[in-house]
Amino acid sequence: MVSTVSERQHSGARAARGPWELREGDRGNGYPRRVLVSAYACNPFRGSEEAVGWNWVRAIATRCEVTVITAAYHRDGIERARATTDSWARLVRFEYVRHRPRHYAPTPFWIRVENSLLKPVMNQAYRLWLGDAFALATSLAQSQRFDLVHQLTYVGYRFPGHLWRLGLPFVWGPLGGLEIVPWRLLRAIDASGIVYYAAHNLVNSLHRRFLREPRLALRAAGPGVIAATTGIQTELRRWYGAESAVICEVTAPESREGGPAARGDGEPLRLAWSGQHVSGKALPLLFRALTDLPADVRWRLFIYGSGPKTEEWKRVANRLGLDRGCVWVGHIPREQAIAGIADAHLFVITSLKDLTSTVLLEALSQQVPVICPDHCGFSDVVNAECGIKLPIDTPEVFVTGLGNAITGLFRDEARRRQLGIGAGSRARAFGLDAKAVQIHAVYERVLALGYERARQNRDRA
Repeated sequence: MVSTVSERQHSGARAARGPWELREGDRGNGYPRRVLVSAYACNPFRGSEEAVGWNWVRAIATRCEVTVITAAYHRDGIERARATTDSWARLVRFEYVRHRPRHYAPTPFWIRVENSLLKPVMNQAYRLWLGDAFALATSLAQSQRFDLVHQLTYVGYRFPGHLWRLGLPFVWGPLGGLEIVPWRLLRAIDASGIVYYAAHNLVNSLHRRFLREPRLALRAAGPGVIAATTGIQTELRRWYGAESAVICEVTAPESREGGPAARGDGEPLRLAWSGQHVSGKALPLLFRALTDLPADVRWRLFIYGSGPKTEEWKRVANRLGLDRGCVWVGHIPREQAIAGIADAHLFVITSLKDLTSTVLLEALSQQVPVICPDHCGFSDVVNAECGIKLPIDTPEVFVTGLGNAITGLFRDEARRRQLGIGAGSRARAFGLDAKAVQIHAVYERVLALGYERARQNRDRA
């Protein structure tokens, strides 16, 4: 059934229709049938959180009827997808929260705020959006039946939204944001980055301990908590005593056919790096590794993305004498970036703080081996068949390992190609079909509990 797109204005939340009711025949009849999703970030033409939202909705829609509440500034991208290539999206109902000046949008102003110590202002703007989204969700729940509600994006644990207040079976995740940047690694970044991430660590430590909303939402979710990584799973158990399923927040694109990009005799090793140009992505660590490579290791580094650190990083590369080997590609459309990464021989990640990173699975799907630090979500995804994980006990240990890994794969083309083949295979484990199975397993657990509680209430009545 093709549903229409609508937009409504709401002055505030109204009471939901009441607790979830038992419906005869629910068990063993392919439920859940209808799911209401809150996905502030959801866009088919963007990466990062927007790609997380879009791809999770795709996975949910393979088995359920889906209504998605999202931000109004995604309308153009979503409607373009619905009208062209993504025919599945025409079967999903999208509801857009009317944009207000107080809501965040990815304008230059808000992007500067997001990457500064003023980020709490952006957080407050998102909270206001969540309030308007709940008003819309309440109205929808009054006019139609949903078997389950799912708070999807943003993935940060600080903002569980309000869907759990509707009295319906509730799923929350994938969750991230609970981990801090290891203090020992802060000296690897610039002074402004040290201030930013030190403040982040302190605030995050206070939020984990004292924020009330996450505790209430986790209690409401019960078996419906999803962690983005095993590290987040550990933190949820440590701080809240909450058990969770681990489902990677990123969905891999379809794997490339035809084998890894070849490297001819004497050809430089093409390295790719991609991400926002902010302190925590720590690109200068790669620069330091490149300066120490043996003279016979020839390379060329393609740097994708942009951000507040771009010009500073260019100056660092020039100062180290690396400028001739660096190609600053900049921010380009996602499909073009993936095509460029597919032509690389190695993909390098240097992030000090992340979940799994969209670009990691994009690289693996293009049969490009990955070199990365052994932390965050990278630890869950990268294995010996598709890349090299490096200890990051100290910045110096990581830089040394990075240089050795690049040198080793430069001199062993057969191993590099074998890792490329393994990368394509590994990506399929994080593809759409695998994610749909994982999500639906969580839904089944949540609804089984809801069914049992509803049955007990009926029997007591």
